[in-house]
Amino acid sequence: MLFTRTRLLLAGLLIAGPLMAQTDLPTDYLTPAFHASRRDALRQAMPDSSVTVVFAYPTRVFSQDVDYFYHQNPDLYYFTGYKEPHSVLLVFKEPQVDSAGNSFSEILFVQKRDPQGEQWTGRRLGIEGVQQKLGIKTVMNGSAFKSFGVDLSSFNKILLEGLPIDVPDNAFDKADLADLISQFREKSKAPADYKKDKRFDLREYNRITGALREVKTQEELLLLRKAVEISCLGQNEVMKTVRPDMSELEIQGLHEYIHKRYGAEGVGYGSIVGAGENGCILHYMENTKTKVGSSLLLMDVGAEYHGYSADVTRTIPANGKFSENEKIIYQLVYDAQEAAFKTLKDGSTWAEAEKVSRDIVANGLIRLGIAKDKADARKYYPHGLGHHIGLDVHDRSNYGKLQKDMVITIEPGIYIPEGSKCDKKWWSIAVRIEDDALITKDGYELLSAFAPRSIEAIEKMIAESSVLDKYKLAPLKSSEKKGF
Repeated sequence: MLFTRTRLLLAGLLIAGPLMAQTDLPTDYLTPAFHASRRDALRQAMPDSSVTVVFAYPTRVFSQDVDYFYHQNPDLYYFTGYKEPHSVLLVFKEPQVDSAGNSFSEILFVQKRDPQGEQWTGRRLGIEGVQQKLGIKTVMNGSAFKSFGVDLSSFNKILLEGLPIDVPDNAFDKADLADLISQFREKSKAPADYKKDKRFDLREYNRITGALREVKTQEELLLLRKAVEISCLGQNEVMKTVRPDMSELEIQGLHEYIHKRYGAEGVGYGSIVGAGENGCILHYMENTKTKVGSSLLLMDVGAEYHGYSADVTRTIPANGKFSENEKIIYQLVYDAQEAAFKTLKDGSTWAEAEKVSRDIVANGLIRLGIAKDKADARKYYPHGLGHHIGLDVHDRSNYGKLQKDMVITIEPGIYIPEGSKCDKKWWSIAVRIEDDALITKDGYELLSAFAPRSIEAIEKMIAESSVLDKYKLAPLKSSEKKGF
């Protein structure tokens, strides 16, 4: 890692020079026409005399002068395709006119081109790049926002998710996100507690964007299908190569290697690889167990492909075979998922699917003597049945009736931690089966059908050989040294 850019800039040691355009990029990103159609749909849904304001997400510090890899606000990406920080989009219900008499209904303020900065932290599109590659006509540098002529306080409604919080302020950049937010407050005459001012409508923003994002377009579905298939291929390859002497971290790495091998930029959330008791922690992400052993292995890992995240969970026996007790719990979860699937179609409700799923789990746990009643069973199935997926793994939605072209997860689970008030033979058994379903007119399409779900199919997959079986690394030399 090279010395911090800020210190070198102060020392005058940076050398300016334009970067060549990048080549050999993926060709299946969302198109400018897609983003334009989303802005048009937003504008159509907005109330009269309103403006929608969408800020970029803040950058986040990883360690001292090193930032986390930047992840854009999904709403800003959805409406523009712009991936850079320190930016803000304004979409107007009615056309606006600038001082030169030019009419516009939207404007994006972006990072200014900076050859020195780009040499250190990557290429920037700048005004021309946004206009040419993203098809947005009215674009200005962030430094122009302060003098931007439209009076934001004159609108009846300002729709926004909320102002970003914990935003770092770079004293050397007068157009960073902190400055854009401060200038917005001045321009809109926002009070300190702006959420209590009826002009600033967070609820309507969430309602409109939820209605837009919860129903996927065909372009979005292509990317989601790919993200889900890649996630399933990761699950399959791990099933074939898993051994009791593997660590949770190694298994996580195998999943994520497969994802990147197929072009996924990352994961949509922290990978969950929990062996035995660790599977009882719903969002376990430490993945530090050095040997998964012969216990069940819960793997909740989803690839993110061009911004769209899958969410697929498989629970498998690390030694290749389910025990009889594991089979009983697994089959309960499987049956609950199958019953929930059968309720899915255009016009059905989450409540219908949730009820049949919970009834099967609760009745099964009561029959086995694990739970006393349905209320007691709830502690072994403590989460909801599912959620929408898309640009967020828990995607924006209004959670009304299911509609055609929504993509949701169905993920019942049973978790019996050590110390539970039941026979010890059930302790540390954790099972979750999570699949991604596309709602159709008369039913659903199981996008994650690529990865086996049934007990028999999983055991069969584990028995197969893997392309990774012969992948051996040399031992670390430093591990041979003892003491100091």
